Amino acid sequence: MIEIRNLLIQRNKRDVLRVDTLDIRRGETLAIVGPNGAGKSTLLLALARLLPTARGDILFNGKPLKQWDELEYRRKISFVFQSPLLLDMTVEQNIALGLKFRGVPKEETHERVSRRIKQLGIESLSKRRASQLSGGEAQRVSLARAFVLEPELLLLDEPFAALDPPTRKKLIDDLSALLAEDHRMAVFVTHNLNEAAQFSHRIAVIVNGMVRQVGTAKQIKSKPADETVKAFLQELSQ
Repeated sequence: MIEIRNLLIQRNKRDVLRVDTLDIRRGETLAIVGPNGAGKSTLLLALARLLPTARGDILFNGKPLKQWDELEYRRKISFVFQSPLLLDMTVEQNIALGLKFRGVPKEETHERVSRRIKQLGIESLSKRRASQLSGGEAQRVSLARAFVLEPELLLLDEPFAALDPPTRKKLIDDLSALLAEDHRMAVFVTHNLNEAAQFSHRIAVIVNGMVRQVGTAKQIKSKPADETVKAFLQELSQ
């Protein structure tokens, strides 16, 4: 579904990310790992068409992003950020907001919202206002709001980083099950290799603004592609 070829992203005329080649398959969860400032979130923003490319192409369903109508493409993706971006309204209203903007009929909206609320275990929160939620609850609402749009591509930028370990583990378990059930393509940014191994089909390692290796966790741990990947793995184990 996604093909990246000879990609270069620049900020302030400085090279910040290079990807020679990377394919993401339909139904696959790809984890992006690497040290802070390596370019992980830059790749996500490029996939969301929020950053221009200095060179190369990102193809979605065989068509370069630059050739997609912007609104048409945005309706095919959902983005979940590290900090939940909820409005001062109820959980139910927050989740339904995107469907309302798209003119989805009320009966269908209610059905889709109810389904995602149940899948993410937040039925008891549906009438609660966003300001009354804990961090983990708010992130579950963010995920429900993303899934209810039924995107072809789900982008997640370290959505669990601010959560305590038990909350984080439970949410990762639930999201893994949901992605497996939906067979939805997802790109998930994290700096935690163990988390990436649990959550994804494959892992892409970005170090110093370049995709250095793509493979399973076992492949990457047993045979690092180069010294930069090896050093990153050693840093994680300390």
